[in-house]
Parts: sequence; C-alpha cells; structure tokens
Amino acid sequence: MQWTQNFSPIGDSVVLSALVALIPILYFFWALAIKRMKGHIAGLTTLLVALIIAIVAYGMPAGMAVMSATQGAVYGILPIGWIIITSVFLYKLTVKTGQFDIIRNSILTITEDRRLQALLIAFSFGAFLEGAAGFGAPVAISAALLVGLGFNPLYAAGICLLANTAPVAFGAIGIPITAVEGPTGIPAMEISKMVGRQLPFLSVFIPFYLVVIMTGFKKSIEVLPAILVSGLTFAITQYLTSNFLGPELPDILSALVSLFALAIFLRFWKPTSIYRFGFESETAATTKNSTTQNYTGGQIFKAWSPFLVLTGFISIWGIPTIKTALVGAYEGTNPLLQFVNVIGHALTFKPEVPGLHNMILNGAGEPIAALYKLEILAAAGTAILLATIVTKFIVKISWSDWTKTLGETLDELKYPITTIAAVVAFAYVTNASGMSTSLGMTLALTGSLFPFFSPLLGWIGVFITGSDTSANLLFGNLQKITALSVGMDPILAVAANSSGGVTGKMISPQSIAVACAAVGLAGKEADLFRFTIKHSIFLVLIVCIMTYLQHTVFSWMIP
Repeated sequence: MQWTQNFSPIGDSVVLSALVALIPILYFFWALAIKRMKGHIAGLTTLLVALIIAIVAYGMPAGMAVMSATQGAVYGILPIGWIIITSVFLYKLTVKTGQFDIIRNSILTITEDRRLQALLIAFSFGAFLEGAAGFGAPVAISAALLVGLGFNPLYAAGICLLANTAPVAFGAIGIPITAVEGPTGIPAMEISKMVGRQLPFLSVFIPFYLVVIMTGFKKSIEVLPAILVSGLTFAITQYLTSNFLGPELPDILSALVSLFALAIFLRFWKPTSIYRFGFESETAATTKNSTTQNYTGGQIFKAWSPFLVLTGFISIWGIPTIKTALVGAYEGTNPLLQFVNVIGHALTFKPEVPGLHNMILNGAGEPIAALYKLEILAAAGTAILLATIVTKFIVKISWSDWTKTLGETLDELKYPITTIAAVVAFAYVTNASGMSTSLGMTLALTGSLFPFFSPLLGWIGVFITGSDTSANLLFGNLQKITALSVGMDPILAVAANSSGGVTGKMISPQSIAVACAAVGLAGKEADLFRFTIKHSIFLVLIVCIMTYLQHTVFSWMIP
C-alpha cells in the first residue's frame, strides 16, 4: 500500500510541523555539543528519535521508515565508509613502511611553519581531492597528513573541515552543480557562473580565517603575504574556471594553481619567525629544524608516490566517460572502455528497497524510487584501494603485512563506520518522511526576506544529508519556485543553496565522523562538533548577507 508524504501533519501547519521536524536535529546538537556523547551513540540515538518522529508525528508507516533507514545505512557504508577505510589504509601503509617520515621531511624543506603547512595541505591539497573525489576523501587524507606532520589530531580535523568549505560546491568534478540542473531546469553553466561569483569571496577569506583560528590575528599578519598568494590565486582561478569553463574543473585547477603558487612563493619569501604548536619552540626562520634530513629526489618521489598514484586513480575515476563505463553504462566503441564496462556492469547492483521502492508518493503524487546503489567498481574507495595495491609494490611491503595493516584499519574504524551508517540513515528517514521538506517550506515563508534566508536551506540540507549534491537535489526546485514568487532571480536562489550548503559541511554528522575516523579520534566527535559549529554559523551568515546584497544592491552580478 502506497503512502503520501504530508509536509504539514501537525495541525495542518507547515510551521508547527517544521518545529517537530527540528527535534532530531536539536537532539543531535544536544547529544554532541552538550551531552558529549560518543559519535556512534549520538548517531544511533538520533536515528531512533528520527524514526519515532517520522512514524508518530508524520504518519509514515513503520516498515517504510525502517527500510529508508537501511537504504541510508547501506549508502553510508558504500561509497562513504569505503572511502574512509581505504584512505586511512593508504596512509597507514606509508607510516608502517617509513615513507611518511620522508614525506614529512619534504614538507618541512618547503616550510617548517605550521600555518603555511596548513595552507598547503588542508586548503590547497584538500581542495584538489575535493574536486577529484569529494565525499570524505579530502578531509580524511589531508587530516591524516597533518597529524603525521605533528598537528594535534583535533586541530588537524577541524582545520581540514574548515578549509574544505571553499571547494565543496564544485566537488567531485562539479556534481553538486550539474545534478541540480535536472530538477530546476536551469542550465548548469548559469548556476556555475553564479556560484563562481559568490564562493571566490569565501575562498579569499578562508585561508586568513583558518590561520587566525590556529594562531590568532597578530601571528596571522606575519604570514599575510603567503595567505594572500594562497587565497587570491585560488579565488581568481575559481572565478575564471566557473564562469568560462563550467562546473567540472574549478576545484582541481584552483587547487593546483594555489598549491604551486604558494610553494614557489615560499622559495623566495620566509616569515620572520617559525610558528609551532605548544611544546614546539618559536625560532628564527633561518634556523634549521633538527628533524630534517637530506633525502635524494628519488627517495622523496618514492615517498610521495602512493599519493601521486592515489591522485591519478581518483582523477581517472572522475572522468565522465570513464565513470559511465565503471557503472556499466558505456555505449561507445573504445575497446578498453568496453572491457571496463563489462566489469563495471558485473559489479554494479541496484536492487529495490523492499517495501519502499515506489511506495512513497511525493507532494505531486509521484512515486519515489528507492534503490540500494552498490556501484562497487565506480566507488572512489575502489580507486583508492587500487592505489594501495600499487603502493604495496612501491614501498615493497609483503602481502601478509599489507593484509595485516588492512585488518588493523578495519578494526580501528568499526565505530566510526557505525557512526557514518547511522547518520546517513537518519538523513534518509528525514527525507523520506517529508521532515526535510517541511523545514524548507517554512523558510520559504519568509517572503521578502527569503533572499537572506535562502542559503540557510542549503546549510540545513548539507547538515542533514552530508552532501551539497543531495542538498541541491532536495531543495533546488523549492528555491527556484520560492524565488519566482518573491521576485528573486531563481539562478541566485539555486546558487545560494549550494554556496550556503558548503558552510554546513563542517558540522554534518557524516563529515564529523569521517574526520574523527581519519585522525584516530573515534568517540571524540562531540569535541570536534563544538570546534566547528561556531565557525559554520559565522560563515553561513556571511553567505546570507552576500546573497541578500546580490539580490538588492549588486544584482548586476547575477548572470
């Protein structure tokens, strides 16, 4: 028997219904920020609260609610959890074989300053991984690198989450932008242009803000030239690529330009003093760190090879034509891609979710498909796994030690993966029951103030789903319809959904769990959430003000 979503089940009021829909979200905030529960407990209990609200308040059949949770849990394990497992595994291989010591040393030869290391790895390298892979890969890998360099794990995770703000809207080869073209009918190029006229302002600001959080205002000014090189090169490239090339390449090209520009700049400019954390002393810039050694170019290249191989595989996996072959949907004549297509087809499974597929009708009376998407070969985690196999031969580790390290990784990540599965299940229950839509419809009632509140829809959407793509699909059309009703340009509204969403990534339960898993802080999710929440609120307010000004004062910026 089919069930129709009701977005105003409480007293026929969408506002009252939205207040009830807020309960699981507020509970999650309380569980982490105040009660400081372990991540997997907070995630599982939040899922339970969401199930109760969906069934009791929204009238969703219990069976459907439970099955929507299973759909989310499966997605939390593949592809998201799979990325975390393989990313951490790759990092552990470099540590176990001593290669990471050489990587650490090579970064120290560029700069021993923790502020500049954060810009190189968390901001630039993390943005590259966001553009190539998305999901949890950029935070997982860049945070692990920073911890290996000597950063406090909590700081490393928090900094990487914050740095990941600028590139999220164009992540995974521009999927958040290209995906929202379908439900809205607005060309992806137009949305890309508008997002490219919002995010560059954040891209300039984020490097400075990141260093201020690390060291305070005074010590940030000491490295202002480097911050400007990092932020401006990224922002200018982001604007140019998003406005003249499209949504696919802004992250990758901006990250590479920023990374190389800063590395070259640091060959000619040094800060007056080297900043280190706590127990580390602050010395003159010319003082050589006692831990640095002279390695040959070949040794350094070998040490970085696992991450170069990783970058290669992820980049290949992101090429649109290859992506179609990896899921068994390639229709061309290239013999190599045809071969990949056969394997991809054999390793792609999309079974219907029992009792849920086409059983829920949305507000328009249309059935909602519900499938378990198991795209094993196409998953970014599989690309990273292949990188670990190549790495096995590069670092010359035995198969027994390789397998043992994988086992250690799986054991370490059992609770974080449980957390991820639980919070993604919570997101799916929230969407399937209609709770997310109730929240969106309530914000849409703000009328003439909607241009200010528009980014908050994206912020809420990414908090719930953990994905800018999902938030755009969830609220993109609502943004368009509401914008037309209040006299706002729909291109600005849809872009604001994506731009506002990027600021919610750092507090998304999925992102928190991924970051903690990567740096060995399983069970400390509450501490990381408390670290990021205030920055997330501050940054989304900046996007709200920016969007309102672009609607009222700077409307010439809208394409």
